[in-house]
Amino acid sequence: MTRDDRRPGLLRRHRDFRLLWCGETAGKFGASVTGVAMPLIAVSELHASTFQIGLLSAASWAPWLVMGLPAGVWVDRLPRRTVMLVAAAVSLVLFTAVPAAAWAGRLSTGLLLAVALLTGTAAVFFQTAYTAYLPDLLSPADQPEGNAKLHGSASAAQIVGLGAGGLVAQLAGAANGMLANAATFLVSLLCLGRIRHRETRPDGNGTNRDGRGPGRALRREIGEGLRLVARDRWLRTLTLYGATCNLALMGYQSILVAFLVREVGLAPGTVGGLVAAAGSGGVLGAFAARRVAARVGTARAMILFELGLPALALLIPLTGTGAGVLCYAVGGFGVSAGVVAGNVIKSGFQQHYCPPELLGRITASAAVLNYGTIPVGALLAGVLGTAVGLRPAMWITTAGVPLAALVLLFSPVGRVRDLPTVRRPAGPAPAPAPVPGSTAATA
Repeated sequence: MTRDDRRPGLLRRHRDFRLLWCGETAGKFGASVTGVAMPLIAVSELHASTFQIGLLSAASWAPWLVMGLPAGVWVDRLPRRTVMLVAAAVSLVLFTAVPAAAWAGRLSTGLLLAVALLTGTAAVFFQTAYTAYLPDLLSPADQPEGNAKLHGSASAAQIVGLGAGGLVAQLAGAANGMLANAATFLVSLLCLGRIRHRETRPDGNGTNRDGRGPGRALRREIGEGLRLVARDRWLRTLTLYGATCNLALMGYQSILVAFLVREVGLAPGTVGGLVAAAGSGGVLGAFAARRVAARVGTARAMILFELGLPALALLIPLTGTGAGVLCYAVGGFGVSAGVVAGNVIKSGFQQHYCPPELLGRITASAAVLNYGTIPVGALLAGVLGTAVGLRPAMWITTAGVPLAALVLLFSPVGRVRDLPTVRRPAGPAPAPAPVPGSTAATA
């Protein structure tokens, strides 16, 4: 069904989507504040080493390696809105603990690592449930608009959050910046709690979403999601690309604050503003994604966004004082625009291509690889920064961002105009007819 362009936008006519949008935007704002405040706490208040800063970034994403696959199965079994509510409540409590510990004089690197690990675990469940919940909330005709609005507002919230994080850290102390993140999870809780839409629940016999009994082994359901991703060339390609891209993205992002403060010599407030300016590319990317895809095709648009614009990442290691800060602003802008636009296209593809009853498992299976390389990238960057210095480490990690897109260029994605919209099984394996990416192939 073709959407009538004269209809009011989703934010005006769809109350439940508006609430989801408000809650998700608030959460992205808080996460951006944390993305600046947490490394600044480690750098300015705890005097952490470069390796410890990389370890802190890795801890936020490491839970995907452990919990990602089981989370996908549980999300397919449980009401997804309830999962999001519990995850948001846990994050609210944990982020409040950081400034409380600072006020009590008990703040330590170990505490920051523990908070990063636990909130990362909550994020695994929230992100998996959120990705699977959106197609249930919106009709297929509204999903492209919903994806674009969510990614665009998330990028805008990240811009404001990054700037606010640096400003709060400079004026009130980095630890107090975590209060802003805690407050956003409260907003998210209130918004999610007011959504009226309810998913189709398992029947009274305990049948799962896919029609099978409740005694089915967890490992078997995990294996089903992994096989779907591994055997399908489109899902497999986008998953491999996400894994390689996130390795490089988190590599440079995990040491970025240390690079800008220690190597370039910028103040915390300037760091926040600079990172926010670079992140504004995400708004442009979300705005342009649907329009460019409609003109040149979804597959071609993905190559353009994921290979062309992120090549500007090579400007980032050239960042210096004065006018030299423009190198980071332009490079970061290009990376943010490209990755967010690619995520909008990929989200639409997954929602149309994947069976709804398996979307949680497929999402989690892909995310384990996509996000599982993020802690590896953060640790490698910490090791590189310690061994060869921050600027050489930035050269190595930023070069990997455009190089990762070669996975797309030399895959089936690079040989077609559009990504498929229907999954057509042929025989025992699916036949052809893809995450943060902190930007994570989801920016």
